[in-house]
Amino acid sequence: MTFQSQFVPLSIEELPALAVRCKDDGWRFVQMLAVAVEDGVNLVYSFMKDGVLVNHEIASVKPEDHVPSITDTFLAAFVFENEAHDLFGVQIDNIAIDFGGHFYAVSQTSPMTVISPAQKEAREKARKLAAAKAAKEAKAAKEGGEAKAQDGEDAELEAKLAAMDPEKAAKVRAAMAAKAAKAEGKEA
Repeated sequence: MTFQSQFVPLSIEELPALAVRCKDDGWRFVQMLAVAVEDGVNLVYSFMKDGVLVNHEIASVKPEDHVPSITDTFLAAFVFENEAHDLFGVQIDNIAIDFGGHFYAVSQTSPMTVISPAQKEAREKARKLAAAKAAKEAKAAKEGGEAKAQDGEDAELEAKLAAMDPEKAAKVRAAMAAKAAKAEGKEA
């Protein structure tokens, strides 16, 4: 038997009808996977029949979005739906067996993310700095002169550093400061 796998985009609104259609057509529910991404949480619902695995993906679910439960069609989904709620902050409505946020006893109150809270804070700070520098650059563009070019380079560099891991960005900044200090020592 040959195994096949497919990924199909899915909207939140299409989920209940998909679950009913899969059940009626003899597909079995395999899993629901939650993946934290920059702009929310991706939910992947997997169904299998006759060696074919189809993954239906709802992309970028936000904390304020409400996802309907499929436990009225596939009861086994309650485990995955409670997990997505407790660990990723996904609002899933009408779970047949709902643990009300107590499925897992976790030490952190905020949902899981791809990055640590410290990294997230550092990225947000770097984005704000980049935005401030971009505003400064826009002001300099109106005024003209050399300051404009330097600020533009600084804003571009800050944008790149904001996308990096904060620890790596700190090392790059330290290396640049050392290089600048060395250049000033040669000029003097």
